[in-house]
This record gives sequence, structure tokens and C-alpha cells, in this order.
Amino acid sequence: MILFASGRTDIPAFYSKWFSNRIKEGFVNVRNPYFPQKVTRYELDPHVVDCIVFCTKNPRPMIEYLDDLEEFGIYFFVTITPYEKDIEPNVPEKSIVMDDFIELSERLGKNRICWRYDPILVTEKYSPAFHIREFRKMCEKLSPFTDRCIISFVDLYSKTKRNFPELKEVSEQDQLFIAQTFSAIASRLNMRVESCAEKIDLSGCGVEKGGCVTKEIIESATGIHLLEKRPQHLRKYCDCLPMRDIAHYNCCPHLCRYCYANYDAKSVEKNFALHDDESPFLIGNSLPDDEVTVAKMESFRDMQLRLF
Repeated sequence: MILFASGRTDIPAFYSKWFSNRIKEGFVNVRNPYFPQKVTRYELDPHVVDCIVFCTKNPRPMIEYLDDLEEFGIYFFVTITPYEKDIEPNVPEKSIVMDDFIELSERLGKNRICWRYDPILVTEKYSPAFHIREFRKMCEKLSPFTDRCIISFVDLYSKTKRNFPELKEVSEQDQLFIAQTFSAIASRLNMRVESCAEKIDLSGCGVEKGGCVTKEIIESATGIHLLEKRPQHLRKYCDCLPMRDIAHYNCCPHLCRYCYANYDAKSVEKNFALHDDESPFLIGNSLPDDEVTVAKMESFRDMQLRLF
């Protein structure tokens, strides 16, 4: 099984101590986002958890707890974009995040960390020329420490429209131009650019179409062989392996305006106040009407004996 930490909030940035406590306790409880009384308990057992996939804009707080994860396979996606406080109000200074990315790569190895430059949005301020200039500078700094960069163009989810009503879709012309230029820059620096859940085919621009979390990526990160698994299709056009998200919506204090996981700032503030590092739940604690089900967890490992 692969656990996702997380697509719903930034666990490394804001909840690292809680996650470390969960590892030590050996389980985590997750509320169903649509039926909150239904709770799934996941055992944090390295014999069945093949890999924990982290997704963050600020890995620094989690670096302190890496030793707690040494029995687990781990993989980090670190999102680093050039937006300022008007778009990403609470994300740390990007130069600091890049330094932390480098430290994380040196600790874990470049096969266990990936740079995400997404979502790409285009405005008068953040023009295609702006993105190309900033991508080149970031790529020059990060390319020695990872082999891949994932890009995607902004999707106008309902929550995104609510919190960023003036945002427009990126035109196909701009998508093709940005993708082709990014690919050329990265190629010169021995890095490949891949697309994430994009409806437009960017392969003609040199951008590989694939899943962020594939069999090959997890095998490289963990050193284990996996059985063939069908993609989970977390989103339309998504080709990732099946993962189980252990987090909660509406609790990411980064408050990025394009975010699909936050309803609004007030909801985030309310939920964040309910967080307890000692709770088995990310937000809140046990309730009298909880219906707890222990998840059926199976390793994806291929146990067949191999000669080579």
C-alpha cells in the first residue's frame, strides 16, 4: 500500500510533529470527507506500507523527523513556484525552500525527491516570459539534485473560482509555448519535464506524459519490486498508482489562492485550531458516534524470487 501525505493539506509544513507521533503510535485515523462519522484506521506498519509519498511547499519541518521514517520507503514532491505573496501568501521565501530541497536530496538521494512547478497560471504579472525566466533560474539550481520536474497548468475547480475569481485558464498556445521552452531548458541540464493529469498532449513539446507516482518511480525510491497495479485516477487524466490519503481538507494555512483543497480562510483557521499533535486524527479527536473500520492493507511487493 502507498500512503499519501497529502493532497488535502501540507503535512510536512504544518503537521510534522503530529505525523512523527503517528509513526511512533503505529496508526492513523482518517475521517471520510463526505461522511465524517465514518473513520478509517490505517496501520503504519512498514511491512505493508510500501511507500509514504509526501507533497509539500515547505519540507523544512519534516527534515527534523526523517530518522523516524527510516524503516519506510519515502518519496517527496516539493512544489517550488515563483509566485509572490499575492498568490501564495504563507509559503516561505523560495530561495529558502530550494536550499531545503537540496538538503533533503542530499539526505535521501535524488531518486527520492521530485520538483513540482505547478500549477502554472498566466496573468499580466505572471506572463509566459516571467515563467520561463524563473524556471531557468530554478532549474539551474535544482537540476543537480533531482532528475525530474512535474508541471501542470491551473485547473479552475469550484474552490479555485471562489478564492481566485479573476483567474483564467491558460490558453493552449501559451501551454504549448511554455511546455516546449521548459523542456528545452531542462534537457540542457539533464532533467526531464513531465506533465501531471493534463488533458492536452504535450509530448510533441518534449514533455513526457505520465503519472507522478508510478511503479517505476516507487521501485527506484524504495528498492523493492512491485506488482502491476491499475492507475487510481485520482483526477481525470491521472495515471498514478493507488494511494490512500491520510489527511483532511480545509486545513492548509498556506492559503494559496489557486488551491482546490481549501474552502476559505475561515474554515482553515477553524480547523487548524482543532489540531492536536497527540490526536490520532489530523483535525480534532474521537467523537461518540465514530464508526471506526480498520483498513484492509496489503503490500504491493512482488515476492517472486528474481535471478537478477
